[in-house]
Amino acid sequence: MADTVLLDVADGVATLTLNRPDVLNVLSVAMMQDLAEAVRALAARKDVAVVVITGAGAHFMAGGDLKDFSEHLHLSSEARLATFRAMIAQHINPTVETLQGLPQPVIAKVRGACAGFGLSLMLGCDFALCADNSVFTTAYSAIGLPGDGGASYFLPRLVGRRKAAELLLLAERFDTAEALRLGLINRAVPEAELDAVTDQFVARLKAGPRHAYAEIKRLLAGSHDNQLESQLQNEAEAFGRCGATADFAEGVTAFLGKRKPGFKGV
Repeated sequence: MADTVLLDVADGVATLTLNRPDVLNVLSVAMMQDLAEAVRALAARKDVAVVVITGAGAHFMAGGDLKDFSEHLHLSSEARLATFRAMIAQHINPTVETLQGLPQPVIAKVRGACAGFGLSLMLGCDFALCADNSVFTTAYSAIGLPGDGGASYFLPRLVGRRKAAELLLLAERFDTAEALRLGLINRAVPEAELDAVTDQFVARLKAGPRHAYAEIKRLLAGSHDNQLESQLQNEAEAFGRCGATADFAEGVTAFLGKRKPGFKGV
């Protein structure tokens, strides 16, 4: 992969860095490809307990690279339709789907601008930890686009259809206080404390029961499409699988012994 996206794995923690800080990490076509490749490489690894997605420099991602996209404006409408449809289908969609399928907890570590696909990317993570200088917007409709990266999927599930329509149709900017009020993020902290807060989350999750985390993510992902009966059955099966692990035995033993559990992910 090129250096527009960096993947670093150390001590069980994978850090995926959006790396175009000189242009606020805006998403170019090449960066779409690099991100898809990085996420595929991440999904293939067996030595990762927690994933952190962040942006290099002062911003997370300020949307798409409009200068890059403008190079397609000379094409006919039919050609642009085919080009952009293929671009999203081949790079954006697989990236989002692969990230959603990861068994590990995924943390978005956000500062500065978080717009367009950057916002969609954040919404798809399990946790969103944000500096209080972060600014958010869906951005898409401001340039005549509907959204991508799951924006129309995640938003109504997080804030309801009516508020999701407002955020997507008006594309207004909002700050961390509003993002926190809406339930779009988990924490809003002073920018100087973001690294430390993220490290605390990482340490806690890394020490947790990996099988249970994977099952929780799987249950949550399927809950919107399931009837109660199906969801209860899925919970029973997940409960059984986790109950058969050494981590469950360790958790019970530690609780009864009044000590912290030492989960091993087995």
